[in-house]
Amino acid sequence: MSTRSLGTTLATLILGVATVLGLAHPAAAAGHHYVALGDSYSSGVGAGSYTSESGDCKRSTVAYPQLWSNANAPASFKFVACSGATTTSVASTQLGALSSTTTLVSVTAGGNDVGFASVMQTCVLQSEATCVSAVNNAVSQMHSSLPGKLDSLYSAIRSRAPQARVVVLGYPRFYQLSGSCIVGLSDTERSTINSAADSLNSVIAQRAASAGFTWSSVVDEFTGHEICSGDSWLHSVTLPIGNSYHPKAVGQSSGYLPAFRSAA
Repeated sequence: MSTRSLGTTLATLILGVATVLGLAHPAAAAGHHYVALGDSYSSGVGAGSYTSESGDCKRSTVAYPQLWSNANAPASFKFVACSGATTTSVASTQLGALSSTTTLVSVTAGGNDVGFASVMQTCVLQSEATCVSAVNNAVSQMHSSLPGKLDSLYSAIRSRAPQARVVVLGYPRFYQLSGSCIVGLSDTERSTINSAADSLNSVIAQRAASAGFTWSSVVDEFTGHEICSGDSWLHSVTLPIGNSYHPKAVGQSSGYLPAFRSAA
């Protein structure tokens, strides 16, 4: 083999290794104009370290959008996700951050549209039958009203950011069944809640695909780290109460960040 051919071969191998290891990604991401939209799972509620400017939106410095930005140094980064956001409030209060120059968008939305917080409060405070009924009512909303709301939001995102790669992330299952928890909800309640999370993710994934967006589930990342696993990346019922059923800092860094990074 000639010296020139050997040099070319080595260069190709080095580039390939760099790509596999992710060493080439920061340079590629440096040109991105990234906007992080969504609800509390994107703002980082439960992870702590909230920025003062974000107020009740509770945007965390250890939420996955900020962690991705820190690692990849995009050309611009706008973090506007907010605790409590619905598809409607994302559309009405967050999309001003998008523009024709936006190249990357992340979003979580849909859980609050079907009453996530009130359903979990019902399950914690009331009977098994009441809990299961509340969850089933939320699932009914997932299949009736939520698809249209997601379609409306996704259409508005595409209109404002026509060139962007849009990554839609889902929600984790909350419980490991027959796990380490010996008090609290019954396995029937936990199973029903997990099934509802699967239904919610399925609806969101379908509407994201219809919009031409990239879907990224977080279920695989959180498997083995649900509540009752003994190594939970999610808060159970806790104080402050708003942290309940939200990812801890490790859930953002080891759950949501890899799921977003692989799709972005």
